[in-house]
Amino acid sequence: MKNMGNMNKLMKQVQKMQKDMVKLQEELQEKTVEATAGGGVVKVVASGKKQLVSIEIDPEAVDPEDVEMLQDLVLAAANEALQKAEDMVADEMGKLTGGLNMPGLF
Repeated sequence: MKNMGNMNKLMKQVQKMQKDMVKLQEELQEKTVEATAGGGVVKVVASGKKQLVSIEIDPEAVDPEDVEMLQDLVLAAANEALQKAEDMVADEMGKLTGGLNMPGLF
């Protein structure tokens, strides 16, 4: 019967982790990260849901003769913001799971 006690303990731990994950998902929706490009003329904010929240472009960065540069700056800042969001989620999940590899949770 010792195995049943261990199984019950494990199930309680799993249930607690599930509750903690739901809470963490809600908290991560509220957290944001920011990335800039071009010395700050383009700023992108992403959420813990790995979605872009806002993009700010300094009017000085808008050059009709060089639209490609602006596109590159926006792309660079957006990719960096999304990577920072991914890193934030992984870091928070690592704290919760103690480093267990649980792919597909987020």
